[in-house]
Amino acid sequence: MPQMRTILELQDTDAIATLCHARKEPVFITKDGESDLVIMSVETYDTMFREAEIDRDIAEAEAEYQRDGVLLDAREALIGLRGKYFG
Repeated sequence: MPQMRTILELQDTDAIATLCHARKEPVFITKDGESDLVIMSVETYDTMFREAEIDRDIAEAEAEYQRDGVLLDAREALIGLRGKYFG
């Protein structure tokens, strides 16, 4: 369940930081009873950012397949990548 805190609770920055690191998820900040901000630890942000990049890459690959209908052989692709980057 998402953690929600009021904007007044931001005054205790140490407690909010501890909460963000302990929960490893975004903390929602409300102002006048409405959602206003979302804060999180750098580790959580990095994880979410990496996952979003992977999701974007998968969506791009699926769109490319829908457009071109071409699949690559995994073994050949890995051999090509090894040659290009380790070769």
